[in-house]
Amino acid sequence: MIHSIRFTAVLDTNVIYPIELRDLLLWFAFDELYTPKWSQHIFEEWRKLMQEKGLPSAEIERRVNNVEMAFPDASVKNYQSLIPGLVLPDPKDCHVLAAAIKTNANLIVTQNLKDFPADYLSEFGLTAKGADDFLTDTIDLNHKAAVKSFKRLVANKRNPSLSEHEVLQRYRKMGLVDTANYLHALI
Repeated sequence: MIHSIRFTAVLDTNVIYPIELRDLLLWFAFDELYTPKWSQHIFEEWRKLMQEKGLPSAEIERRVNNVEMAFPDASVKNYQSLIPGLVLPDPKDCHVLAAAIKTNANLIVTQNLKDFPADYLSEFGLTAKGADDFLTDTIDLNHKAAVKSFKRLVANKRNPSLSEHEVLQRYRKMGLVDTANYLHALI
């Protein structure tokens, strides 16, 4: 169970890339419901995904810089030496685990749970959760702060502006069904 801002979560690329998911994760972090962490490897993967989707270089750098400026302490440093000693089903994910170990994170938030075996992660005092589970746990921590965060996210939505219910519907379509239903019940 998440219990304070001291609760630290490494965000994998696949939860940073979808803009709706990233926005909710970052608003919750901004409102101190947890502490986010990531690595340069994760941001390089994020940049690559945005390039593959055809975003202009200037927009890619604007997005990355905005996130880095909003959370200047989130980037994990000096984790690379841990990577060669780690063994995961997909060796390309070892950098995520290395960053989590280095920063003493409590968990990894990822949509690829199969690539982060629970038994292996437990050797490092870590677990992995999907975004929907993580977000519902975070909402459970502090309903008022979570709803406030969500409402501010919606109020700041541009291109296009959306209602709370439209945003919740987008969450449902992207698989954040429990998160959307929980928030819906609270607003």
